[in-house]
Formats: sequence, C-alpha cells, structure tokens
Amino acid sequence: MTEAQAGLVVVDKPAGMTSHDVVARVRRLAGTRKVGHAGTLDPMATGVLVLGVGRATRLLGHLLLTDKAYDATIRLGSTTTTDDAEGDVLETRSTDGVSAGDVTAALQAMVGELDQVPSTISAIKVDGRRAYARARAGEQVELAPRRVRIDEIAVHRVGLPDVEVSVRCSSGTYVRAIARDLGAALGVGGHLTALRRTAVGPFTLAQARTLDRLGEQLEVTPLAAAARTCFPSYDLDAEQAAAAQHGRRLAATLPATGPVAVFAPDGGFLALYEQHGSEARAVAVFAPAG
Repeated sequence: MTEAQAGLVVVDKPAGMTSHDVVARVRRLAGTRKVGHAGTLDPMATGVLVLGVGRATRLLGHLLLTDKAYDATIRLGSTTTTDDAEGDVLETRSTDGVSAGDVTAALQAMVGELDQVPSTISAIKVDGRRAYARARAGEQVELAPRRVRIDEIAVHRVGLPDVEVSVRCSSGTYVRAIARDLGAALGVGGHLTALRRTAVGPFTLAQARTLDRLGEQLEVTPLAAAARTCFPSYDLDAEQAAAAQHGRRLAATLPATGPVAVFAPDGGFLALYEQHGSEARAVAVFAPAG
C-alpha cells in the first residue's frame, strides 16, 4: 500500500463479525497493519462501519461521528440475558393487551435527552474486557446510566409481537436498551432481534461496501476527500501552507470553532486546525513526511 492510498473505507459489516474482525480482513486486503475503526458495532449488528487506512487512522479520533441512524426490529413479550435474540430467554409474557398506540406512545416518550443504562451486550469495557464478552460468558454486568440523545424514533410497523422502527440518535445510545426499556414500559418485556446501522455522521449505506465487494476492489476514499467530507474546510495560500505542514500557528479566521481541515493550494490535506482568538492553531498535522 502506498501513501496515496491512505483514506477511509466504509464497510457494510455483516452479522456475526466483531469490528476487529472487519479490521483484520481489511488489513489483509490493503496489505498493511495500519487499519483502525471508528464507532464500534457489536457482533449481532450489521451496517455502516468506518475504517481508516494508513495515515487516515490518525483522523479517526477526530471524526465528528456523533449522529447515527439505525433500523431495528424489537420483539415484545420476552426478555433475554443480552437484550437481544442471542441471549437466553428470562421471561415471557402475553402481548394481547398491548396496542399499536401504546407502542408508539412509549417510544415517543424516549425521544429527547435521557439517562440510559447501556445494554449488557454493549462494547463498553469493564475492567479491560468488553461488556458483551463478559455477559456472554455468564457474568453479571452492571453498567452506570449515560446521558444520551434520541432525536427520532419512527415506527414503521407494529405486527405484535414484533415492532419495526428507525432510530436517529447520538453516539453512545444503545438500541438494545431502547428495546429493553420499551418492553419494561409496556409491562411485557422486550428484546432486539435485528439491528442495522444505516448512517454514521456523513456516511450512509450508499457509500458502504460489503467485504466481498471490497475483496474484489478495495474502495478507499482518499484522505483529502475524507477530510472535506467530515470537517469544514479552509484553503490556504502557499505561504500559509508551508507553515501548516509544520503545525505552525496561522494568522487566519477559520469558518468554524471546532476542527477545520486546511488544504494546500494543490488540494492536498495538510492538517486540522482550531481557532484561538485571532489565530488558528494546529490540532493534528497530516502532511506527509518530506
């Protein structure tokens, strides 16, 4: 792999693989160990997973991937040890007294900011191990509530015991927990039977490629294009570009307060900068050596 091939790979992750499994596969395809991922997907989930290759791995920690979207199927009437269909059933109850209106009202009550207890099958680390690994090993896992934001829950179909929804939410929101909490609110229990991430930040399923397709042709969004997609951009003149590739301060007014991608006159991506008073300071420099 060459420096010119550094960039982002957007994968349509299949079920049954961890995010690390996907990274390992793309490492082989790209011919480099320098591959990382942003925004972990649990093994059961499918859909959009963003990977960085080469120098783009350093970009991952700065990506503004705070908004996410999912399609999910919730099964009411039973709870499981993992809040999904892969866990053991703990309890079953009839859904005969539940109406479509009840389901919609309970879901709409979750929209907004709330303190959510993550599912035990989440990727949160507990004493160095993923919560889902501990839960699947039969351990008791207790996680503290986290402040999350749910922007929208659209109900597409209520065919009890199953409910099909789409969710738009902040990073850190667990759709498994939404399924669990919906079942609790209705008094019948609930768990997740399917989860597909349809968007992460600006990346959607339209840009995502299956591993089979990537095996035929590794499609990499070049680093410069990825930076323009993910951040506000600012084009420098030659003198500013010479300073920016060494991370020096710039006498410039950037178009946003957060990280801004700055570019050389030839379009090359040089660095991320942030505004500090009347000058811009480097957050991370990506100009290639030399």
